[in-house]
Order: sequence, then structure tokens, then C-alpha cells
Amino acid sequence: MNLIFCGTPQFAVPTLETLLHKEFTVSLVLTNRDKPSGRGYERKPSPVKRVAQEHGLVVFHPASLKDRFTQRFLSGYQPDVIVVVAYGRILPPWMLDLPRLGCINLHASLLPKYRGAAPIPWAIMRGECTTGVTTMRMDTGLDTGDILLQREIEIGKDDTAETLSDRLSKLGAQLLLATLQGLAQIQPRPQEHALATRAPMLKKEDGRIDWSLTAEEIARRVRGLRPWPGAYSTFRGQTLHLWAATTWPDRSASPLEPGVAAGEDGKLLVGCGHNTVLEIRDVQLAGRRRMSASDFLNGVRLETPEKVGT
Repeated sequence: MNLIFCGTPQFAVPTLETLLHKEFTVSLVLTNRDKPSGRGYERKPSPVKRVAQEHGLVVFHPASLKDRFTQRFLSGYQPDVIVVVAYGRILPPWMLDLPRLGCINLHASLLPKYRGAAPIPWAIMRGECTTGVTTMRMDTGLDTGDILLQREIEIGKDDTAETLSDRLSKLGAQLLLATLQGLAQIQPRPQEHALATRAPMLKKEDGRIDWSLTAEEIARRVRGLRPWPGAYSTFRGQTLHLWAATTWPDRSASPLEPGVAAGEDGKLLVGCGHNTVLEIRDVQLAGRRRMSASDFLNGVRLETPEKVGT
């Protein structure tokens, strides 16, 4: 089976590597262009591009998928299937119609839940206990195509978007393999569009903590927004990143006001909505190293109670 593979981030790498060691021919890899990274803004290839180059694959990162050159170039490969895993671009109709057996997408949710660019963070932030991966036959909508196969996985109480993404990427690689190997026998089923939920692309401002939320809601945001854009607030006029946090036992007898911090036996506590309290375990002030809450408290000499987020 002749494949064109479209993908960009680390999430897509296990699928590409799995396909390379099976009975398929990956004749072309599409990925996004190299991006500036680090203090020197050196342009670096995407994780998918690095793996593709290591295996001597042809790599193509078109400026546009709509121009005639791209259409002629891809058509020359005569793919049986185009595999799409977190590519980051919408495929135009001509590309959906190009492969003999269609375009197949691996999506990191149990569709129709969490359609969109960021299904993993939103599943954690919204308190889901389970999530999963779906393979679907792509159409012109946003994650609306017919479902081929699905696999479910539990979300651990300590899972971050990073750790959950790693597990889902490996599960998804095996699901995509099973989909391609059983493509002739799989009966696609339409999605229940009325049950669809959205998982829009994250923005930097999504990381700003609203202390009127409950401690549980904020703790989920800290996990779901890690590593990017990260959960953050302000402290004494500086950006304060929250790397790890958990809910604190009931302090309803003497609750902290939302956004008010206090130190207690080396623990950094902040009041949240509905008389709940968040214990922040790892923090990082802008321009400084990540540190434990106890080291942070030793350094800043917290004026108890003290306001954060202002």
C-alpha cells in the first residue's frame, strides 16, 4: 500500500515509525516548515521531519496546499491512502479526492467529543475520566468524517497534557496500523453530530488563572495546559508559572479569599472559588528556574496573606 504521510509534532512520530516497519511504502512525507526556536531563533525541523530524514524519506513542506504545483506534485505519487496525524493544516477537496482509498486521520479523542486542534488539553481541563483515539475517513468538515476504529484510555489523576499525549500517540499508532490492515473489512459509521464538543486551539491567554474557579478546576488547568501555554498568574508584578498543583483539604472554617496566598508549614496555598484552596507545589518566576513551593517561600518571604494575580 502506497502512502503519503502528513504530520508535524511529536504526537505523529510513533505512527510514522510504526508504518515504516510494516508492509507499507511511505513514498512522501508532508510536514510544516522549520520554525525558529531557542534564544538564537535557529530554525529547527519538526519532529516528523527529523524522523523522515533519518529514514531517507522524501519530505515536502508546501507553502500552500491550494496551488497547482502542489496538486501536480502530490498527484504524481498516486497514493492509495493519505494518512494525516496532527498535520496542522486543512486538506482541500482535491487532496481528499486524490488517494484511491481515501484520506485517513488519527484524532486524539473519542469523536465526536473534542473536535478541534487541542483535544488532549481540553479533555483534562474539563474533568474527563477517559479519552481515547479515533481513526476516521476524512471529509470537508472539521473532524466530522465517518469513524473507522476507536480505542479508549483512562486519564490518570496526575496526567498532564504531555504525559497523556505520549500515551495516546503510542495507542494511536497501533490503531492506525490496525485501520490500514483491516481497511477492506471495516464498516465506517457516521458520527452523532448532536453529541459533538469543541476543543479549540489554545492561546497564550488561556493559561491565565482565574482564581474565582474552584481549586479542582484550577488544578485540572495546570495539568491540561502543561507544557504549553502553561498555567500562570502574577506575583508582585512578575509572571508566576504554576507547574504542579493539587487541591487542599477542606479549610471552610477559615477559607482564604480567592487569589490570596498564604504559607503553611512550607506549603504554598492560594484561595479559590467556593471556599476551596489550591496547594501549589512547583512554581517558576519569570526569568528564574523552576523550584518547589518551599524553596519559593524561603526566597520571597511571603507576607501572609498576600494577593496574587494583580
